[in-house]
Amino acid sequence: MEKKEEQYVYRRSRSVAIVVRNGKILMERVFYFGREFFTVPGGGIEKGETPEIAVLRELKEECGLDGTIVKPLSVQYKDNGSAEYSFEVSISDDQEAITGYDPEETSDNPPLKEVLWMNLNEISEKDRAFLWSYGLMLVPGFFDEIKTWGDEISYPGQK
Repeated sequence: MEKKEEQYVYRRSRSVAIVVRNGKILMERVFYFGREFFTVPGGGIEKGETPEIAVLRELKEECGLDGTIVKPLSVQYKDNGSAEYSFEVSISDDQEAITGYDPEETSDNPPLKEVLWMNLNEISEKDRAFLWSYGLMLVPGFFDEIKTWGDEISYPGQK
């Protein structure tokens, strides 16, 4: 019996930005994979870019903001050989976020719908889970927030 060779598909690595202002997180409302959800600004690292350069470029393209990296938060290594880098990024108080664009998207219905500032309680549990995996707990104020939560178990999949 001939052994089938698995096709290995490489996806490029990504960088995402965690930007917080007045306790609210900069989020994007997007429509991908047949569902609408909220996520943080970010995208693919281009050839010759570092994760740090990519995250600042993506923040500018998608939200119209010039940022400064405060610190790296996490690196997630994917099964496909890529990685996802997250950074805490600061912006000056005089900047206002706008709904930008993704230069790689050429469709008449781009996935980026809007950018907005959100509190944790305005974000679904599923979308919040990604924020924790990106290292939100390492951003000042959010660990203190978690310490105020109760000890009861909450799992949305349970009936």
